[in-house]
Amino acid sequence: MSASDAPRTDVSQTSPAYRRVNDSDLPYALRIAAAWSWRLAIILVVVTALVWGLAQLSFLVIPVLVAALLAGLLSPVVNAFVRAQVPRGVAVAITELGFIALVAGLLTLVGRQISAGFAQLWDEAIAGLSEVQKWLSEGPLQLTATQLQTYIDDAQHVLQNNQGTLVNGVLSVGSSAGHIITGALIALFVLVFFLLEGERIWTFLVGLLPRAARPAADGAGRAGWVSLVSYVRVQVLVAAVDAVGIGVGAAVLGVPLALPLGILVFVSSFIPVVGALISGAVAVLLALVANGLVNAVIMLVIVVAVQQIESHVLQPLVMGRAVALHPVAVVLSVAAGSYLAGIPGALFAVPTLAVANSAVRYISARAWETDRAPAARAEVPSEAAGAAESDATS
Repeated sequence: MSASDAPRTDVSQTSPAYRRVNDSDLPYALRIAAAWSWRLAIILVVVTALVWGLAQLSFLVIPVLVAALLAGLLSPVVNAFVRAQVPRGVAVAITELGFIALVAGLLTLVGRQISAGFAQLWDEAIAGLSEVQKWLSEGPLQLTATQLQTYIDDAQHVLQNNQGTLVNGVLSVGSSAGHIITGALIALFVLVFFLLEGERIWTFLVGLLPRAARPAADGAGRAGWVSLVSYVRVQVLVAAVDAVGIGVGAAVLGVPLALPLGILVFVSSFIPVVGALISGAVAVLLALVANGLVNAVIMLVIVVAVQQIESHVLQPLVMGRAVALHPVAVVLSVAAGSYLAGIPGALFAVPTLAVANSAVRYISARAWETDRAPAARAEVPSEAAGAAESDATS
């Protein structure tokens, strides 16, 4: 009988040392790393799917987020009217119509300022272009008139050859303008119900969760809302300080379009870090075109001084207490948001992170076990809160 014909024996029966491999055979650090890894992998998959789904519905998600920010800003005004015995529906109507009138008035004023100062600014830009042409011919480059004309002709040929691309760009801008108008209408419509029935909407959403998870979800959501309201109010203060500082400085230096510049600074300040850089660059460029190099350097000093006051005084003392976020977290969140979703991502990155931070802190501390009345509930009028609680219990 050959060796291949010999009966085979089961190693598990002949070797008493054999046993199945289990978790105790793995190093403790490897087991912990594996446990963290598969949980983090699931979280990343869920977050990626959520971000992808929200991106597909961005035409709805962005107006709703804007409405949430505006609700956090305008809710104190509505509550003040309610405390003055004004019906809540009337208070919401007065507040939203007043807000629309304020925005429309500012846009009208800016439009008039731009139309009045654009002709002067255009003449100054042409004069500045002539100075640049003179420097190119008489400066270190020593370009002749023939060379300059050749470069101008080349630029014209480039424009003519890319007319289709330019037209498509103009059409895309028009389409984007239509989307912006539609989004603004949706945001204003949603804002009405956020201000009018925000408590009832939140109670309904919490009621969709399992009963055991409702206290934690309710408290975390309210803690996040408090953080969002604080962020919006403080950001308005910071943006106003930036706008007044740079706008007044531009007006004193005689920079044209000082008022539109101040409004641009105010709006762009809602995008942390990036907005300040863009608005400051625009201010310096206007000063350079209109008043020359010396005036532009002074404008640059004013912009840097205002931004330093913001970053070293307002941000640590006011914004830091409002959202409890480290500056590194703010910068990284803005960078990630702008990479993932452009300008809307940069705008909503910090408030989203602030809300998530407050919610996670609330849940990790198990605060719902001792906190039976979250701080956000204090902003709800007693009648609405009572009605919402009765609806929830029923």
